[in-house]
Amino acid sequence: MTDNDTSGPQGGDAGGGPRGQQPGSAPQWPYGSQPAEASPGSQDGPAPQEAGPQPVAPPPPAYGSVPSAPPQTGQASPYGSAPAHGSAPTYGSAPTSGSAPTYGSASPYGAQPSPYGSASPYGAQGTVAQPLYATPVPLGPDGSVPLWAPHYDAGPVVAVKRFFQKYATFSGRASRAEYWWAVLANSVLWAVLGVGSLLAGTAGSTTYPDGTSDPGPGFYPFVAIFAVLLLGTIVPWLALGVRRLHDVDLSGLLILLNFVPYLGGLVVFILSLLGPKPGGARFDRPTS
Repeated sequence: MTDNDTSGPQGGDAGGGPRGQQPGSAPQWPYGSQPAEASPGSQDGPAPQEAGPQPVAPPPPAYGSVPSAPPQTGQASPYGSAPAHGSAPTYGSAPTSGSAPTYGSASPYGAQPSPYGSASPYGAQGTVAQPLYATPVPLGPDGSVPLWAPHYDAGPVVAVKRFFQKYATFSGRASRAEYWWAVLANSVLWAVLGVGSLLAGTAGSTTYPDGTSDPGPGFYPFVAIFAVLLLGTIVPWLALGVRRLHDVDLSGLLILLNFVPYLGGLVVFILSLLGPKPGGARFDRPTS
C-alpha cells in the first residue's frame, strides 16, 4: 500500500461522502438531522439561514380549559359553552337569544310557561268552575253556582233543594250529580213509605176465606201520601229529565220516551248516564 492510496477503510472522505461511508453509495446522515440545502454560490456548505424570529406554534390548551378561538359556523360548541351565532346548540346547553330551543331543553329561568294546559298554582282560587267535558260555569258574587247553571259538584242536599227550586224550569241544564242525587232521595223516600204502609196495613187487617185480605185502617193515610207525592212531583221530574238531556246536548222531547212501555224507559235511563257535553250550553238562559 502506497502513500497515494486513500481508498482504505481508514482513509479520508472518498467521493465527497461522510466519514465511514463506501464510495458510490447514497450519503447517510445522522438520525434526526436534515441535510442543509446548498447555497447558490457554494456546493459544499449549508445555506445560511435567514435572520429574524421564527413563528412559534401556540401550546395545546390545558385539560378542562376552553379554547380561546370561537367555533366556526355550523361547528358544535364545547360542552358547557354558549354556541356561536348561527350554530346549533349542543345537548344540554341553553339556547341563545333569538334561537329556537331544541327538543327537551328546559325554558330559561324566569320564563313564563304556555298558558294552554298549565296547572293553576297551589291554593289559587279559580273564578269559574271547570266541569269535565263541559263549558266553564261562571260563579256568583258569593262563589256559589247560580241557579240557572248546572251544578257539577252538587251534594244530596243541594240536589234536592235545586229540584224544588227549579220546579217547572224546562230550560237550562242539570248535571248528573243533580239528577242522580234527586233520584236516590226519591227512591229512599218511596221505600220508607212503602215499608211504613205495609206495617200499618198489617195491624187490623181482615183476611177472607178465599185468601184475600183488606189492609188495616192505618194503610189509607199512606195511600193519600203516595197520591200527593206522585201528583206533586210529576212536573219537576219531567223538568229535571229535560234539563239532564240538555246537559248531554240532546233535545228535551226525548223525555216522552218514558211513556213507551219497557223500551222507552230503558233508553232514557241510558241517556241520563251520559256525561256533559259543551254543546249543551245552548240551552242555558242566564239570569242576573
